[in-house]
Amino acid sequence: MTLNLKLLAAAFLLAGAIGPAQAPGQALLGSMRHPKPAAAQETGFLNRRLELHGATYRFQVYLPEEWRRDDRKQWPVILFLHGRGERGSEGMWQTQIGLPQAVRDHPERWPFVIVMPQCPLASFWTDPEMLAMAVAALDQETAEFHGDPERTYLTGLSLGGYGAWELARLHPQRWAAVAVAAGGIFWSYAPERWQQSATLPADYAQALVRTPVWIFHGADDDMVILRQSELLFDAFKQAGGRVRLWVYQGLRHDCWTRAYGEPELPRWLLGHRVDPNAAKGPLPPAFAERFLISLHPQAIKLAPALLDSMVGEYRDVKGNLAANLFRQGEQLYQKNPYGQISELAAESAGVFFYPNGGSITRLTVEHDAQGHVTALVFHDDRHEERWEKRSSTSSR
Repeated sequence: MTLNLKLLAAAFLLAGAIGPAQAPGQALLGSMRHPKPAAAQETGFLNRRLELHGATYRFQVYLPEEWRRDDRKQWPVILFLHGRGERGSEGMWQTQIGLPQAVRDHPERWPFVIVMPQCPLASFWTDPEMLAMAVAALDQETAEFHGDPERTYLTGLSLGGYGAWELARLHPQRWAAVAVAAGGIFWSYAPERWQQSATLPADYAQALVRTPVWIFHGADDDMVILRQSELLFDAFKQAGGRVRLWVYQGLRHDCWTRAYGEPELPRWLLGHRVDPNAAKGPLPPAFAERFLISLHPQAIKLAPALLDSMVGEYRDVKGNLAANLFRQGEQLYQKNPYGQISELAAESAGVFFYPNGGSITRLTVEHDAQGHVTALVFHDDRHEERWEKRSSTSSR
């Protein structure tokens, strides 16, 4: 009797585990009908690791949101080399400025897999072992993330620009295009290279005569002088290469924020592919372009009455104070909610800029049907805000 009761209790426990009116086969079928959701695929900035010659290097790779592991689509790839201040071994400092910053601001502009190795503190990108590490990181990520060998691009800033020039010269057939910001070939830690200034630029130009190159430099750069880029531009032009040099007037060493913010740059990169048979054919048509780009447009003078029409208080869409505009003499000023005052200059009768501020920030004037100023639209490279005019104040 006791044994039968134990068997009966075990049967009830088993039935409870399976569930009411549900056989084991039905339980399995139920779990198959409701599979667990798959883990979200990782994109964006990812931590990576490379083992090379007994050393471990941490670095980053960026995957666009649209990247998929299972579609086998080939993606364009950029190898980005950071500057001197981002060296280290934690694998992340190199994502703070330059191209990674531009990607964060405008991911829609950069449909690339971007490989971002990091140079250790005691090293330079021009060291042979660092160049080998950068190429190994590129090879590893290209293989795993479906990189397109015909759309592989190279870029670097400052110290990374030095490294980019070396990788470009050493592996000219690998790069569909090269972009360098505030870099050069006369290293500050190897001043004797300047003794070869009459011949060294030509060596790079001859090696890269088939590769499109875009060089960016600040006109007032006192760390990597503009002369470095000018010598390279002249050498490429003499060799019949394809080269662009954009010089930013009023900028010092940091020209890369402006350079990587150029909407044309990613489009220009994607406009080039590696031609596997290029070395056997004739040289492509030569192209040399040098632009001096003003930091700000030429300001124009507006009549005091026109400036007075803009004077007043402006509030954002939530009614918060955004700015007060006032005139002094022939000049218009903006006072923000924190009491800071900025000068405004007219690019046209309806567009103003900050002559002592951002080069791409603008205030656009809106009018009603009678021509009265109703609002200002503040816009920069990242966003736009509308400030509605609420009241007028007297000039002062």
